[in-house]
Amino acid sequence: MTGTEATATTPLDGLRVLDLATLFAGPLAATLLGDFGAEVVKVEHPTKPDPSRGHGPAKDGIGLWWKHLGRNKRTITLDLSRPGGRATLLRLAAGADVIIENFRPGTLEKWDLGWEELSAVNPRLVLTRVTAFGQFGPYAHRPGFGTLAEAMSGFAAVTGEPDAPPTLPPFGLADSITALATAYAVMTALAARERTGEGQVVDMAIIEPMLAVLGPGPLWYDQLGYVQERTGNRSANNAPRNTYRTADGTWVAVSTSAQSIAERVLRLVGRPDLIDEPWFATGAGRATHADVLDAAVGAWIAARTRTEVLAAFEKAEAAVAPVQDVRDVMADPQYLALDTVTAVDDPELGRIRMQNVLFRLSATPGAIRWPGRPHGADTEEVLTELGLTPADLSALRAEGAL
Repeated sequence: MTGTEATATTPLDGLRVLDLATLFAGPLAATLLGDFGAEVVKVEHPTKPDPSRGHGPAKDGIGLWWKHLGRNKRTITLDLSRPGGRATLLRLAAGADVIIENFRPGTLEKWDLGWEELSAVNPRLVLTRVTAFGQFGPYAHRPGFGTLAEAMSGFAAVTGEPDAPPTLPPFGLADSITALATAYAVMTALAARERTGEGQVVDMAIIEPMLAVLGPGPLWYDQLGYVQERTGNRSANNAPRNTYRTADGTWVAVSTSAQSIAERVLRLVGRPDLIDEPWFATGAGRATHADVLDAAVGAWIAARTRTEVLAAFEKAEAAVAPVQDVRDVMADPQYLALDTVTAVDDPELGRIRMQNVLFRLSATPGAIRWPGRPHGADTEEVLTELGLTPADLSALRAEGAL
């Protein structure tokens, strides 16, 4: 659903969120809530807007990343360090359910906008604090971004070829994972509020969700002293598992996490004899013979076009996928069927396409109601709804708070 198709049946209708965060992890969490009906107000500094507006390619001077990240949000400006800005935020907080912020620990407190002040005006508020390292500990006051979490968590250490440097992702992986975790944390805190009637503080450190998705590495090390190494596209738990080049110069990815799939793949590529090897009976055993298996699968795939490979794998009920870039994604029939990349009308750019809401709900679906709006576009409207008069707005502007 997009645009005017959105209705009041969205599951988070009536939930009020103040997005004070910048860049990606906190703001994307607010976007995920807004996609399912939350009323999100994006609060930005009057002269220093969210840097995400300037990240990545732009069209006609309009940042495209913001169109995605800022969707379903009304935008206002407010300088929280000024008395008028502080007072206005407290008025907004009194009627909000959630605040999402990612200032360095102590910044809100410096402005007398910490948990003590916010909870005093609204005991039901959920204050969500997203930082690189958390609110306490020896690193708490260090500046940090998702890249540091990708390095510290162990992700970079296990990513890349064995004889190559550790590899960082070319996109905001840690920020995106943290955004998902933050949206989950917010909903968990709201569920607790239903029982207790009281809000609380969510302390989200970007280094932690990144570690959580890496699997049982700490447990392996604790119990076995095992340290996972870089294996490229291969896995220590199963084989064949790799990317393979086709005859027409494209690539496909093959996975054989299930024993039955591994057997189907080897029959398909004409090497059923390998199935009878004792080591083939387990994923770990197959992984120790990845060279043999990759040679068999790779040679078979190299002799065929991608279309032929995909058709043969599908007929054999074996797991394969094309390695796609964004051009392929935009034309992929499965993504098209799911409307994963959907079209949205934008007042500045016209018809634009972006990722749709994250999942489908049969009774209360989410929606992209509008793409990211200009800096401060809704300031007057939002603050007038709050009860501020034209004279109040003029005074705030004179102070530099708007």
